[in-house]
Order: sequence, then structure tokens, then C-alpha cells
Amino acid sequence: MKHDQVVVSGMTLDVWSCNTVVVGSGAAGFNAADCLYNLGQPDVAILTEGVNMGTSRNTGSDKQTYYKITLAGDVGDSVQEMAQTLFSGGSRHGDLALVEAALSARCFFKLVDIGVDFPHNRYGEYVGYKTDHDPRQRATSVGPLTSKIMTEKLEQQVRCKQIKIFDRFLVIGMLTDQCGRERKTIGLVALDTTRLAEPCRGITLFNCTNIVYATGGPAGMYLASVYPESQTGGAGAAFAAGARGINLTESQFGIASTKFRWNLSGTYQQVIPRYISTDQNGRDEREFLDDYFPSLNLMLTAIFLKGYQWPFDPRKIANHGSSLIDVLVYNETAVKGRRVFLDYTRNPGRAEKDSQFDSGLLSGEAFAYLEKSDALFGTPIDRLKHMNMPAVDLYKNKGIDLATEPLEIAICAQHNNGGLLGDIWWESNLRHLFPVGEVNGSFGVYRPGGSALNSTQVGSLRAAQCIAARYRQEPLALADFVQKAEGQAAGKIQLAWRLARQNSGEPNLQQKIQALRTRMTLAGGHIRCLDNIEQARLECRQELRKFSADLILRDESELADAFRFYDMLLTQFVYLSALGEYARKGGQSRGSYLVYDPKGDLPTDELPELFRYSLDNGELMNWACEVELLAREDWECNYDWLKVRPVPSEDNWFEKTWEEFRQGAVYK
Repeated sequence: MKHDQVVVSGMTLDVWSCNTVVVGSGAAGFNAADCLYNLGQPDVAILTEGVNMGTSRNTGSDKQTYYKITLAGDVGDSVQEMAQTLFSGGSRHGDLALVEAALSARCFFKLVDIGVDFPHNRYGEYVGYKTDHDPRQRATSVGPLTSKIMTEKLEQQVRCKQIKIFDRFLVIGMLTDQCGRERKTIGLVALDTTRLAEPCRGITLFNCTNIVYATGGPAGMYLASVYPESQTGGAGAAFAAGARGINLTESQFGIASTKFRWNLSGTYQQVIPRYISTDQNGRDEREFLDDYFPSLNLMLTAIFLKGYQWPFDPRKIANHGSSLIDVLVYNETAVKGRRVFLDYTRNPGRAEKDSQFDSGLLSGEAFAYLEKSDALFGTPIDRLKHMNMPAVDLYKNKGIDLATEPLEIAICAQHNNGGLLGDIWWESNLRHLFPVGEVNGSFGVYRPGGSALNSTQVGSLRAAQCIAARYRQEPLALADFVQKAEGQAAGKIQLAWRLARQNSGEPNLQQKIQALRTRMTLAGGHIRCLDNIEQARLECRQELRKFSADLILRDESELADAFRFYDMLLTQFVYLSALGEYARKGGQSRGSYLVYDPKGDLPTDELPELFRYSLDNGELMNWACEVELLAREDWECNYDWLKVRPVPSEDNWFEKTWEEFRQGAVYK
């Protein structure tokens, strides 16, 4: 890595030059840097807003899942079979599914080797359990904090190799160059957020051959969110540079706690807590589910099934299915303006007999599960302590005692199945840009629980392999870099200065961020309507048009938040545009969202019109929508609907493959 200084727009700026900059410090980012070093490319640096800030380190569930190929027992599995499972989720490319399956075991065992203590039996078999959309028992876990432990172990590898980490740096722009018909990235503009008060406003340039982009999902643009508050995402800079998005309509939403952001899946639901709602002041407590379920058996079964049918799924609404609960929670909070809680201190009111839990009310599946777990007794908190004490301790460590207080909940954005486009090496349509982890849109409509963690490791490894095999060249000479990047960097410098000086009047940045998040949750959450989406898109476009003229900061300390807001605006505009395109194409309810259809059915007659829906007929599951931002005065997007590529069926004759591998043909 080389350090220089240059003058741009009268400002002296630091320039750091290296082969590859990894943006992000989660499981994908750290693994990319570690793999590059191990593959013989040590000229790599990590750039992050905060080493401890990302989703990987700060999120989980009752038993956070890592999805891998079967490694135990006498049940058959294969790379091809796992690939078909991933592909069958719809609107995803089969060749990407094959890569994620093929490298599953390699990436899993790397984590084992560096100290992630996945459980095995005394014979060394890494046993598994079944997760959502999983026909096998491929799931495994090290507990509620699986991704946190993964990230910490990968960080140890990076620090042992003394890979440089630029901490508290925020990417505010990608630098690009036209190369024939193709556009490629040549570097980054970033803010050193510790130097905002300096004349340069902390603006720093990175001159690099490759960018591995591991910024996570678009967390910052939702109000109801289970993403950690420190996670905002960073897709806007990539969209502005010309990177394409894919499947941006597809996100996962589900029940989560709001005081401490955490998924409430698994045993949190299987112990069958009470669902209660109150007014805004905590009064007028009601067990509201009773009003919509015709029998107590159906209600208790739906609560239990929420454990492993956690993401909202419109296919599971009808006949009083588990996802009806998500609809009812949203109706209480967003429509009626009430607050909703899970209460673990008491059983649902009508589920007790002689002051004891009446297990005879349970369906066969729920009864068998709790019986096998020796948990047919007591209150929900008694059952939770018996079945999963770490899930109780997790909240206790955050100052929430489930044994004494109700837990406030909402339907929250949790994961983006769409994101930036990538090929089988996770390279974008922008050459030398590699989106990895959740920011890469490889997942499709449905995915097995835990497959995202497998994807963080596979995608970052693939990016590193491609760079080590094809893109090892030095970055541009300093003079060439400045000549190509100066105009692009100057625009960011001028914007930073304009924003930092624009503090006459009432500061409005935080208010605007709150409005942006509210807009996305209401228009682009799990309940959608084309009219609302279009209105939100137009509001977002208007914000983009007048961004710098309309924004008033308290002082330069808000400069980083102002650039985050701009990135979120860009991201939100592209996402809302994709949502509108899907609805205009005739797309109906699927994945983890309900699309209003005036000709559809109401889940129950007691619910308002906005919940009327029809299930998608599946035709669009064979297509993936690519979206490209046209960053000009009118702010519009282009859309391409492409037929999904099937799972490849390779010859796999060893001698032929060995020859292609020796010649490096496999990297082309």
C-alpha cells in the first residue's frame, strides 16, 4: 500500500493506493480480505464505518442458522441437489446457486478450522436440523450469535496478517472509468469521519484496481427494522456509479422486538407466548388474536408455527395460517395505532385449565414438539428457560427481563434477498467491483434460513479467487488516477463544503431521515400498494432533485449523516422504482410481502380493505428484474426482465477439468 497527497479543488487530500479495497467489516468483508491474503494478494486494505457496527456482528435470533451441505447421517445429499434447493426459491440464477452449493463445505470447514465451534457428534459428524425452505437437515448453529462469532474469528485472521483497516471511513462515491464498451471502477471517495472539522472535511481518495463491496443490506431506509441501528447500507454509491440491481423487490420481513432489535423466531414462538396490544400509553390491554381465530387450537398452532415459519409469507395467511399473525400485528400497530407485545409471564388467556397450561389444546405437531422437549408445563417463560436459556439470557444482558416484562414487537425489515448484480465470480456489471454478502442480490424470492451466511463466505471467496487469478495488476499511476478521478472527486468536495456551510435556519437532517424511513416502511414494507409505491417514489425523486438546496445541518459534525442520507435516498428511489415495475408487470403477493389487489381475498372479514390480496401465479418466478439508475436531472430507472439461468449440468470428467484448471481456464 502506498500513501500520497494531491491537490483537488484547492484541497490537499490523502490518496491511498493498493490492489484491492474491501468496503465493510462483517463476515463477508473480513473473509474477502483474509482469502485474498491467503491466495497471495496481500496488497489489500479494509475500509469500514466502524469495525463493530455491521449486521454480522450485531444480529441473530434464538438459534441463528448457518446453512451448509449435509455432512452427517445416512441421508443422501449432493452439490447438485443443494443447488436445486437454492434455485427452486425462484427468480434466482442456477449457476450462482451451484457455486454456493459447491463451495459450501469448503467455506464451512474454514470457519471450523479458525475456531467457530459448530457442534458435531462423537464420531465427528456435523449434524444438522431442518430450516425454512429446506428439504434436508442442512442447518447448523453455534447459538443466537453465530454470525457475531464468525465475524470475530475472521477478524482475528485479518489482524494476525496485519491487513490495514481504515476505521471510521464512510464511502461517499465510487470513481469509474470508461474502458471500451465497459465501465470499470478505479477507486473510491471516502470521508474520514474523525476529520470532518478539517479544511479537507476528511475527504480521502483510494486508488485501487479492485473494490470488494461488503456493505450489507439497505438497513437505514426502514423505520420498522431489525437491522442493528449502526447498520445503514451503502448501495446508493454503487447505483450512482452505474452498478445494476437485481430482484430489489425481494426482502424478508418478520416479527422482531423493537427496544432491542432481534428476530423472534424459533423457541421464542414455540413456547406459545401471549400476544397482547395496548393503547399508546400502555393501557387497554387486549389479547387481540382471539378476535380473528375461530378456535383456540388454530390460534395456538399458528403461534407455534411462527417459530420455523418466521418470515412473513402470504402463502401462509389463508385458513388461519401462521402469517395471519403478521397481518394482525401490522393491523394493530400501523392501522389502529396501538402497541403490540409478547408476554412470556402468562399463558394465552383461554389456554389454561385449573391454572395450568392446557396442552390438550395443541395440534399434533405442536404437542409432539413440546412433549419431546419435556416442555408441556408452566408458563411461556418457564418453557423458554427449559428449552433455550441462552435466548432468555440474551435479553437479560440487554436489560430486558422476559420473566417480568412484556416485549414490544413490530413487523420489521430483516434481510434483502435482492441487491447488486453479480456474475458467478460475484463481479458486477461494473468491472472490478465485487458486491459480496447481503449487498449482492443472489438470493431470489425464497431462500433456506441461514443460506445468507453461507453466501457471505462463498461470495467473498469467489471474489478473492477472481482477483488473485485475473486482476493482480497495480492500481493506476498517481498522475493517471488524478487525471481520471479529479472531476468526480471535485463534485464530492464541493457538495461537502456546501453542506457543511449550510447551517442557517432550523436543522432538518434528522427529521428528513425519519421521514425517509417512515416512507419506506409504509410503501415498501411487507404490505404494498402500487398507488402508495408510486407516491413514495415521486416524493423520493423530489428529495433527490433538491437535496443540497433543502438540507440544513446543525454543523459539520452531521456531514457524515448527510452523505448517509443521500446514499439512502438513492437506494430508496431505485428500490421503489423496482417495486413499481413489479406491480405494473402484474406481480402479486409472493415472497415476504402482500400486494393489494382489489379483486383478491381478505384474510378474514374483520380486516380492512388494504389487506385484500391474491397470490402470485408463479410466472414471474422464472424471470429476474435488473434495474439501472439513470442519474440525470429527471432521475429515472431502466428495467430488464431476464429469464433465469438454470442450474448447469457439467460433464465433470476429471482429466478435462484438471487440464482447464491447470491452464486457468476455469477463471474465465
